[in-house]
Amino acid sequence: MKSLKKYIFEGIVIFSSVLLSLYLGNLNIQRSNFEKKNQYISDLIEVLKEDLGQIESLLEILYKSETYINDLQNDIDLNHKILNDKEAIEKLIDIEVGFSFFPKEGVFNQMISTGTFELIKSKKLKTNLLEIYNHQKARNYATSLEIDNFNLNFRSTPYQRFKIRFDYNLLEGKFYGNRTLTSYIFNKPYYLSNQFYGLLSQAKLYSNMYKRQLSDILNSYKEVLILSEIEIKN
Repeated sequence: MKSLKKYIFEGIVIFSSVLLSLYLGNLNIQRSNFEKKNQYISDLIEVLKEDLGQIESLLEILYKSETYINDLQNDIDLNHKILNDKEAIEKLIDIEVGFSFFPKEGVFNQMISTGTFELIKSKKLKTNLLEIYNHQKARNYATSLEIDNFNLNFRSTPYQRFKIRFDYNLLEGKFYGNRTLTSYIFNKPYYLSNQFYGLLSQAKLYSNMYKRQLSDILNSYKEVLILSEIEIKN
């Protein structure tokens, strides 16, 4: 009887030790997963902030370009009585509708490949991340491609018609440098033509299209940033 009790006691001790070991091992795994997830979320937050800065800079350029387009069309409507030749050319070469938004998706892709994405507790955060890096990414690519194709024509035609020459400073400007007008031959008949006016209208249309899309992406990024900061605290 004493031997039986001893064996039962030893069995209970061994079984309890195994359970405790499994429990502690599970806690270590959970802690490791929590730390890994939080590190990825922290990296994601930094990337989101960088992308937000890029989007805001692009929107600033588009708003500025739209102002220049309005100035040129107002001048054309009054038969070139508002701006002088140089002012018109300077506004023309400063119009930019072909800059595209390129999201930094490396951290998100790592989260997917390592399985860390599934450790995120917030269902809304996961849904919004998938929206940003799938649907909105594809939509942004398609729109950017269309605008880039238009921008090739928009850039080349006026430069050929006005015989514009400029210096280019790679170190200035937020994205691809800055142009400085050095010489030009003003082509007033073309400037007042329906063709040039229509080209400006098309540029304004694409600017508005991309502004709307970037605004939607901007709002999504802001929401994901808030959700990510909440996730990392829980």
